[in-house]
Amino acid sequence: MERVAALERRIAELSAQSATRPKIDRARLLQLAHDLPAVWNAPSTDTRTKQRLIHILVQEIVCDLDEATNEAVLLIHWTGGRHSEVRVPRVKTGRCPDMAPSAVGALRKLAGHWPDRELAVSLNRMRCKTGSGETWTTFRVREMRERLGIPEYDPAKADGEMISLMKAAERLGICVGSAKSLVLKGILPAKQILPGSPWLVPVEALASEEVHIGVQRVIDRRPKVYVQYQYDKFIRLPGL
Repeated sequence: MERVAALERRIAELSAQSATRPKIDRARLLQLAHDLPAVWNAPSTDTRTKQRLIHILVQEIVCDLDEATNEAVLLIHWTGGRHSEVRVPRVKTGRCPDMAPSAVGALRKLAGHWPDRELAVSLNRMRCKTGSGETWTTFRVREMRERLGIPEYDPAKADGEMISLMKAAERLGICVGSAKSLVLKGILPAKQILPGSPWLVPVEALASEEVHIGVQRVIDRRPKVYVQYQYDKFIRLPGL
């Protein structure tokens, strides 16, 4: 009896809620049902309303591939029992041009600024491949450089006006990641000969006030136990 009474109270509450709701204009509703584009494109129709419309109107969508025309065939099953077929062109592989530079051109521009090991890392970062489609190693770079007649990198002949980002970070007393962050923020001047190649930093820029302020902000963000983490005489185990 208690269960029946609870259900009767629930029915009474639902009836009261239904009575307070605004009346639906059936003719207007049927008119909107036959004019779906107007409802869909109305400024007052938000994304949630559109999702609800899709859930009501679309029962399922079956996707198939047409290899002959390179299209995705979508078969839409509407709630009323009708079906519609939509064909969508597939993205063709190789349609976008390869932006990776040629290995020979990149090697001619970068050789003389970096040793063979750094050149191999840069060529792999720029997604350059050898003639046989392999990645670059120090031996392969040296072999290609000698074949092109490009002299080996000589640090003694460096002009001293430009240094690597790693050496700049060492002089500033910060890590390479922090130095690169300063470069990306425009605080530390640097340039790349090619996209993906190592950064070159002018030596005179290290003495600028803006760089010193940026470095000091990096140092101020270090944790209080930073010095302890630099002590490497003992092996640190996680949790100890």
